[in-house]
Amino acid sequence: MASRSHRSPRRSSRPGRRTALVSAVAVAAVALVASLVMAFGSGRGSGGEEAGKVTGTAAADAPVRERPTPSGRTSSPSPSPSASTSVSPSPSPTPTAKSPKPKATKPKATTARRPGSGTATLAGRVRPGTTYQGIATLYDAGNGDGACSFGPSDDMMIAAMNTTDYETSKACGAYVLVRSGSASVTVRITNECPAPCKPGQLDLSTQAFAKLADPSRGQIPITWSLVSPGSSDTLALRYKTGSSRYWCGIQALGHRNPLARLEVRTGSGWTALTRTEYNYFLSEQGAGCGGAIRITDIYGEQLTLDGIALRPNAVQPTGVQFARH
Repeated sequence: MASRSHRSPRRSSRPGRRTALVSAVAVAAVALVASLVMAFGSGRGSGGEEAGKVTGTAAADAPVRERPTPSGRTSSPSPSPSASTSVSPSPSPTPTAKSPKPKATKPKATTARRPGSGTATLAGRVRPGTTYQGIATLYDAGNGDGACSFGPSDDMMIAAMNTTDYETSKACGAYVLVRSGSASVTVRITNECPAPCKPGQLDLSTQAFAKLADPSRGQIPITWSLVSPGSSDTLALRYKTGSSRYWCGIQALGHRNPLARLEVRTGSGWTALTRTEYNYFLSEQGAGCGGAIRITDIYGEQLTLDGIALRPNAVQPTGVQFARH
């Protein structure tokens, strides 16, 4: 009998072992499947639905990270477009009002007028309705300036009043109608004629004298009277050079009728200023300088002027004039 070259595997001599092994494997598989079913089944029902929600909305419910602004503050997340609450826009800051630049304006006077009585109750030696007799002489008036301190004049129909009738400059600015025979001329008093000029005498500019007679005559008899001309010019005011709120001189220019008073408003009311021979009204202690001014003509008419700047040697128009008589 020949021997085998290879040995065959040994088979169990106990047939029940194989069956038991298969059963154990089957039980283990069933147990594994059951555990898996239980694991998946625990996520169902009410609890499972909630778990599904969490899983499905995780991205939507994730916290929004706040974005830093340039100032270092955090900005709130933008509201959802479906939000029903309207968001009111923040009010814009109110811009700061800037002070307007002051505009350069000319002095403007506010005026209060008080009519006169119609009679020259405040007149001095030279009164309306009176005819004066005297003589007329002539002089070279130059640029038209004189003792009344009006300054140069383009209108050379001017005259110097004798010292007596000049009456400490009360005649300054008066208009007089001068007659000689059939000739006449209206002149404005701008100067004083000292002695030997006599009461009633007028010293006329060469141009004005020539309206009455040949200048070569040198002297002629005349009559003259005060008039209130129909000029459309308005009066002006001027502070004297060197004026300040501590001392000032005030002058009226271009008035139709002679002035009787010039007053300034002070803490105690209206104060009349002293008139000088050079036709300025002085406030020696500065009372009222730069404040309201009231001027009165010989007929009693008053003009109260406010807003006249204290500007030395500046002619400041007022836009008003005394009534004609």
